[in-house]
Amino acid sequence: MSGEHLAKTARRVIAGLDADGKSTVAVDESTATRVALPAFTVNDVWRVDALPAAMADGDTLAAEVELDPPAAGVVVRLATFPPDAEIDPAVYAESIGNLHGEDAKAEDDAIVGLHATETVDIATIIDGEIYAIYETGETLLRPGDTVINRGIKHAWSNRTDKPVTMVAVMLPAKR
Repeated sequence: MSGEHLAKTARRVIAGLDADGKSTVAVDESTATRVALPAFTVNDVWRVDALPAAMADGDTLAAEVELDPPAAGVVVRLATFPPDAEIDPAVYAESIGNLHGEDAKAEDDAIVGLHATETVDIATIIDGEIYAIYETGETLLRPGDTVINRGIKHAWSNRTDKPVTMVAVMLPAKR
């Protein structure tokens, strides 16, 4: 089904302490920080502006998804990619730009979607399969596989006929 990735949502369950100091479910909801774009759908589920975070602090998610995490913090997100056949290559850079990711330079190279951010990204595939593309090669990732991209140019290629979803933890980094 074309555009199936556009409907992908994420549920987040946040545990905390009740009035008696006992552990409990404090929040159970669909994340509100979400964007559905032609090249991918992103659901941010948690963000903190600085580490270490205080246990009782809430998240610092903004109303809009932003590509990069806070300068001293972390963001956790689910990203869902449609099959390559559903994406017009010209809109990939536009999709990244819509995440305030103008500095990712997604339109600079011959590889569709090749981009780099000033982050360490730890991404684990939870359903589907996707190729991680690099300037000199690629590798196929399946459910349970984790890739760590450390501020290098990379792209994603979903060569199947179904969407793929990964959970990504993005940490700010410096060279």
